[in-house]
Amino acid sequence: MKVTQHIANANGKPLFSFEILPPLKGQNIQSIFDSIDPLMEFNPPFIDVTYHREEYEYKELPNGLLQKKIVKKRPGTVGICAGIQNKYNVDAIPHILCGGFTKEDTENLLIDLDFLGIDNVVALRGDALKTETYFRPEKEGNEYATELVTQISNLNNGIYLDEDLKNSASTNFCIGVAGYPEKHMEAPSLDSDIYFLKQKIKNGADYIITQMFFDNRKFFDFVDKCRAAGITVPIIPGLKPIATKKQLNLIPHRFSVELPDDLIMAVVKAKDNDHVKQIGIEWCIQQSKELVAAGIPVLHYYSMGKAGNIKSIASSIF
Repeated sequence: MKVTQHIANANGKPLFSFEILPPLKGQNIQSIFDSIDPLMEFNPPFIDVTYHREEYEYKELPNGLLQKKIVKKRPGTVGICAGIQNKYNVDAIPHILCGGFTKEDTENLLIDLDFLGIDNVVALRGDALKTETYFRPEKEGNEYATELVTQISNLNNGIYLDEDLKNSASTNFCIGVAGYPEKHMEAPSLDSDIYFLKQKIKNGADYIITQMFFDNRKFFDFVDKCRAAGITVPIIPGLKPIATKKQLNLIPHRFSVELPDDLIMAVVKAKDNDHVKQIGIEWCIQQSKELVAAGIPVLHYYSMGKAGNIKSIASSIF
């Protein structure tokens, strides 16, 4: 079922969803099931599965020269989605990236997903490689998420890259895209970021999931700006409980989001990371309660493969 249908069928009741990471190469899918099992009591209608593109590593050879090696540390997104739908009978939503894919690669991936009965995808540009300052698309690949959304939407209309195909079948993907309440780190302003977000909606996106935020006012202001810009699709807030002192510096640097002073000082004064984890849970519970009271249709949690703190939060909300 499509995410938009899940929201419509809920009749105003808030839904619980979460996102997981594929396991590191060498681990098995049971580690994923172990992180999902404790959260199934909250009846998530869908679970997002991230996609991780290739990385480049350099290995020193016996002669002293460096050999460039392509490594994919977290493969398995498509297989995990199939496993989730088979085991739990809920919708699994793979992330689709521009980075690392030609348009042909993307089309073939979408065909596989369609054959597996996957009804939803999240279309993302993806990050630059660690060895790059700025994102560089693949040759013959999509450069922006707006282009990726267009390709998926075209496939939904039976338009394939090969224009000579006759009687081609249409897919029927519900397309999610990312929104940034505090703007994308590369955007010159929030207003310009929302301008391009609206382009993604015009090109065929059906709903928005936001980057994490820790101040609900940022989310509410973002929604107001989107509505004023003519964006009417559902906007789902993305939430992540802070769990370690290290994240005080890591989260603002990595995701370009602000942490409220009250949260910062509470974490600074915490005696250890166990205390920090509890602070993060309580903060996220309060965020969640306020969002539910405001009539937000879905709360989406970034679990990072760790179910314990998400379960504590969901037990207080759902």
